Amino acid sequence: MLQIKDSVAVITGSGGGIGLALAKHWVENGGKVVVADVAEKLLQEAEAELKGMGGDVVTVACNVTKEEDCARLADTAIETFGQINLVAPFAGIIKDGMMVAPDRESGKVTKKMALDAFKAVVDINLTGVFLTIRECAERMINHNCKGLLCLISSTGSLGTAGQINYSSTKAAMSVIPKVITAEFFRKGLADRIRCVAVAPGYVGTPMVKGMNQKALDYIIGQVPIGRLIEPQEVATLVGDIYRNEAMAGEVFFIHGGLRLGSKG
Repeated sequence: MLQIKDSVAVITGSGGGIGLALAKHWVENGGKVVVADVAEKLLQEAEAELKGMGGDVVTVACNVTKEEDCARLADTAIETFGQINLVAPFAGIIKDGMMVAPDRESGKVTKKMALDAFKAVVDINLTGVFLTIRECAERMINHNCKGLLCLISSTGSLGTAGQINYSSTKAAMSVIPKVITAEFFRKGLADRIRCVAVAPGYVGTPMVKGMNQKALDYIIGQVPIGRLIEPQEVATLVGDIYRNEAMAGEVFFIHGGLRLGSKG
C-alpha cells in the first residue's frame, strides 16, 4: 500500500472544482502538491487556501495544450520536491451543442456544432491530458518514482446527447489507462507506475450548483441516491486508488447509481 504522506501530487485544473478538492485531500493527508491552472487568480486563491491548511504547495500557471508548459510543470515538481507520485490531469472544459440541429418547423438544419467548439474541447480534454501525463511519466521513470497516473473520465463517456466533443474525449480517458498499462507492462514499469481513470457522474461543483434550479432539479431527479456527487467524494476515491496498488488499468465510476437513458 502506498501512503499519501510525503508523496507529491501534480494536479492540473486545480484552481477549483474536483482538482482543488483533490489538492485539499492530499494536503489533509500529509502530501505535497503542485497546483496547476491556466487561471492565475484561481491559482493564487488555491495557494492561499492550501497553505492556510498547512500544505506544502507550489503553483504553476499552465496551459495544458502547450508542450513547453507541461514540461515546465513536470520539471517544477522534480526541482521543488524531487519526485512525482500522483499525476491528476483534471483540466477540462465543455462546449456543448448538437452536432446538427434541424429546425422544428422546416426540418432543415439551422445550427451545427462549430469546428472551433469541437477542437477546443479536444485540445484541452484530450491533447492536454496526453501532454501532461507524457511529460510527468517521463520524469517519474527517469527519477525512479513510484505512483499513479489518474485520469478523469465521466459518465458522459457512455454517450451524452449534445456532447459529441466532450463525450469523445471522456471515452478516450476510459481507454488510455488500458493502453498505458499495456505499454508499461511491456517495459517492466507497470509495478512502479499505474494508470487508471475515475468517471464521475453529476458533481456538485460551483458551476453545476449555480445552474438554473429547474434544470438542476431535473438532473438530481435522474440520480438514484437523490443528490449530486460531492467533489470531496471523488477526491477520496482517487486517494483510495492511489493507496491500493492492485488497482490498475481500469475505469472506476462514481455516479450515485446513475444510468443514462436512450436519449442521453
